Amino acid sequence: MFLTRRTALLGLSATLLSACVGGGTFETVYDPVPPDLAKGWRLAGVRVSVPKTLTVSEAKKLLPDADIVWREDPPGDRHAQVGKIIQTAVQSGAQGLRGPRPVIIEVTVTRFHALTFEAELSANDWGVHNIDFTARVLDAGSGAVLLPATAIRAELPALSGTRMSETRSRGVTQKSMIIGHVSKTVAGWLGLGPDNRGKFSRQGN
Repeated sequence: MFLTRRTALLGLSATLLSACVGGGTFETVYDPVPPDLAKGWRLAGVRVSVPKTLTVSEAKKLLPDADIVWREDPPGDRHAQVGKIIQTAVQSGAQGLRGPRPVIIEVTVTRFHALTFEAELSANDWGVHNIDFTARVLDAGSGAVLLPATAIRAELPALSGTRMSETRSRGVTQKSMIIGHVSKTVAGWLGLGPDNRGKFSRQGN
């Protein structure tokens, strides 16, 4: 009787989740930097801006309506926390720039929507990390714009339910997955690694 009731409740939860959360197509997309241009650059620094105009939500729900949703760091300045994550990712992805001209990559975050813990625990195989930003390249000495701001979407499937629990037990977190994906995206954008563009269908947002 207990197993039957538990199974019914789990089925009801899945049905309610499906009804409340729509699916869609998501992607990692960017316009690659021309190879002849990027090969002349050497990374001198990365500057990341997370505008205070981006809204933040701390709501304990499946899909908060905000630009920034981030929970793995302790409560605090979410703009600053997101900035550190993107700084680490872009720095890693651009390390292969070895040309003669020192450059600065200037990044502005436009959206950073990871999973809440409520969403992470709600079901298996649903949810998306939406990481969007613009990037431009400046001459490190003169400040001249070598590449105007270009939009980059780095969306990736999130892990949830038992899969995420098992993954966390191995030391993998939302943060490490996001840093890894953004790093590969930046490397692909700069022509320093494989093309990381692609689409996927997923329930959640």
